[in-house]
Amino acid sequence: MSIQEIVAAIKNKQPEIKTVYFVGCGASMSDLFPAKYFLENNAKKLRTSIYTANNFNYSTPAAVDNTSVVITCSLSGGTPETVAATKLARKLGAHVISITNKAGSPLDVEAEYCILHGFYESYGAKMEKPARALELACELLNEYEGYAHYDDMHVGLAKITDLINAAVPMFRPVAKKFAEENYNAPILYVMSSGATQYTAYGFSMFLMMEMQWLNATTFHSGEFFHGPFEMADENAHYVLMMNDGPTRPMDVRALTFVQRMHAKYTLIDAKDYGLSSNVPASVVEYFNPLMIGGLTRLLGEEISILREHPLTMRRYMWKLEY
Repeated sequence: MSIQEIVAAIKNKQPEIKTVYFVGCGASMSDLFPAKYFLENNAKKLRTSIYTANNFNYSTPAAVDNTSVVITCSLSGGTPETVAATKLARKLGAHVISITNKAGSPLDVEAEYCILHGFYESYGAKMEKPARALELACELLNEYEGYAHYDDMHVGLAKITDLINAAVPMFRPVAKKFAEENYNAPILYVMSSGATQYTAYGFSMFLMMEMQWLNATTFHSGEFFHGPFEMADENAHYVLMMNDGPTRPMDVRALTFVQRMHAKYTLIDAKDYGLSSNVPASVVEYFNPLMIGGLTRLLGEEISILREHPLTMRRYMWKLEY
């Protein structure tokens, strides 16, 4: 079934939906955040929240019932905590939609509906997971409340994969420079705002800490001046993901201070890669995390080459019981 068909089927069974929950672990939870952010910003009646899967399992929201849509996500479709959350949500009567790359996986089997996405085909394809979640959120909003910029959103969805792929060769030199300047950094400070805040979180948590065993931490650009800016000096290393859209002033303010303190920084500015030239201004902020997220993969690749530490290398994951 298409996303439109899935939402229409839910609407046919349940004319009133009150809550939409996004549930996943690790990078998949991060990939769900742009959709949650979109829905939170635009819905007037629908309530929404995001949960790491075991938090959903151990401290389940009381509102999960037949007036809820629960969207669970796992690249492999086999993440145990997310599969358990999918089963739990269905047991409580929610309408459960899974997003995964693997047809026939446990997540596919346990969910009521499944959306399959690409991943391995290109850098743009690596952002199909958040793109499908964003499309689903848009469809739910339009079906249950109406959404004035529905057509604009679909313009962006139709273009974003090609835009990311076109940006890759332009960004490669930035990624190489990042690797040279940060391969032995004592700690990376990663920040962004708006829909991209969990893209920053995902980069530090997974590409750096999980895949490179490098110390990294994340904070919102708007929170930079409420504590973290005290660490800024010529020895500090930053990655700043700068948005196109209404939250950009927070990113600009943070960049200005980092430059003023002569800190080392890598800038990923969505404006540099044609986003606002191709995506309508009414919805451009929701596509920042897709463009920037697609490019951060290159940062991971280039630093892994310089450090001779493949992105697939693990000490504990998939090797120990935990």
